[in-house]
Amino acid sequence: MMNATMKYTGFVIATFLFAATTQAQDTTGKKRSVDITSSFKPVLREAAKINFTAAPPVADTTKPRLNYTIPNQRLLFAYQPGSLKPLALTVDSGGKWDNSSYVKAGFGSLRTPYIQAGITLGDGKTAGLNIYAQHIGSDGKREFQKFTATKARLAGYFKTNNIEWDASLGMKQDRTYKYGYEPASLSFPDDSIKLNYQTISGKLAFHNINKTAFGLTYTPELKIDVFSDRLKNNESNTVLNLPLEKSINQQFAVNLGLTFDLTRLSPENKTVVNNTMYYISPSLLYKTSTINAQLGIRPSWDNKTFKMFPNIIADISTADKRFTFQAGWTGYVRKTTYQYLESQNPWIWAPNSLKNTWVEERFAGFKGTVNEHFTYNAKVGFNKLTNQPLFVNDTVATGGGKTFRVLNEERINVINLNGQLGYTNGEKFSWLAGVNFSQFSGLKTNDKAWGMIPLEVTSSMRLQVIKDLWLKTDLYAWQGPLHRNPNGQSYRDKGAVDLNAGLQFKITKNIDLWSQFNNIFNKEYQRWNQYPVYGFNFVAGVVFSFDQHN
Repeated sequence: MMNATMKYTGFVIATFLFAATTQAQDTTGKKRSVDITSSFKPVLREAAKINFTAAPPVADTTKPRLNYTIPNQRLLFAYQPGSLKPLALTVDSGGKWDNSSYVKAGFGSLRTPYIQAGITLGDGKTAGLNIYAQHIGSDGKREFQKFTATKARLAGYFKTNNIEWDASLGMKQDRTYKYGYEPASLSFPDDSIKLNYQTISGKLAFHNINKTAFGLTYTPELKIDVFSDRLKNNESNTVLNLPLEKSINQQFAVNLGLTFDLTRLSPENKTVVNNTMYYISPSLLYKTSTINAQLGIRPSWDNKTFKMFPNIIADISTADKRFTFQAGWTGYVRKTTYQYLESQNPWIWAPNSLKNTWVEERFAGFKGTVNEHFTYNAKVGFNKLTNQPLFVNDTVATGGGKTFRVLNEERINVINLNGQLGYTNGEKFSWLAGVNFSQFSGLKTNDKAWGMIPLEVTSSMRLQVIKDLWLKTDLYAWQGPLHRNPNGQSYRDKGAVDLNAGLQFKITKNIDLWSQFNNIFNKEYQRWNQYPVYGFNFVAGVVFSFDQHN
């Protein structure tokens, strides 16, 4: 212990003496310093590089924007009522059949037999056949005021690859009498006033289901009608329609149509009448989500007489499709045939010549929906009719005015106002009402527009009262047309209001009972001069529906 202490003391003393000696040797009096020099420069560490690896591009999953026009499923489309015939009996059933085939039969107050059948065959996808037949007849209180109407039709389709074929074959026979003679005390043999019209019709058409690789859509169609009466007046009508549409892009397309319409009338013991008409319809189509327009012309040849018609139509809609403005300027040739004239007025003499009607229409209007239930449309038109057929009673005293002669009017200017309102609530309730007003002026050949109706009002209602009970009503009203008496003086018939109603209800799964009440107001009005229609009458019967696929 003592030795260690002595070593430590000696080390301290030695150190002190060394420091003092060193200080004593510095005679310059300057403070010394040490400089250190180095070439080192601080830098940041190099960042690691990203290694890019080749990879396939990301698949484009963006959906193309397609413009679809899907109608509201709760809306009913407006219908155009056919020409009214004084002997026609409107018999229909309210409601909807779920089964594909049915047989409907009944009997009415005017010794009216009624039978109707509809049968559907096929898978509904690649092939199908519809068979329809109907027979009805009535016998009124007035002598010879009776008629029968029979028709049958087969219509089928067949799909092969991208082509769908459509074909139909039909037969129609109408029998009636010229009972509209005055005074009623006149007497005629049955053979001299009996009318029997028969039509055999056929159609063959096909169209491509999807557009071709070149954007083409085609729908060629051939129709043939053979028409005759019991007086050996025969007529054949052949129509060949060749429409073709070429899509340029999603908005533009070009339409090119070619139509041939050939008629051959062979009156008994008279010169054959050939009535030939054909036309071309080139046009440019433009369609977007709010605009649907067609700009074109329709050069036409009517029995070697050339006529150029415009064909310009445009629909401009709002983005939500609730309002659409419509305007157009178009024209066409309406074929006049014996078959067409008989469909307007069956009590005519067979024509000796045929002149087709040139129709030019200028119109503007609008249509739309207020909500999912209420629809409306209105239109005003300024039209011109060239070679319009008119009907006047024959002035031969011995005939009693029972037959009509067809007169040709060189020109008629028509101001037309048309409007419709509709309300639909699914399949439970639907109502549609329309009004059509026409003012005729500018006639050159005749004093008045004989037989043409100036004002028509229609209304139709369908109501599902309960689950298995349907009610339907139809109202027809019009202002009487002008006629000419044997002295050449004009007079207007009284107006008409005709209300019809029908009921149908289910009693079993496949059997329904139905009834139809016609001319409820019991008004014996007349559509054609001296030919009053039936008063109140009704028909009732049963419907058996079945599904052959079960």
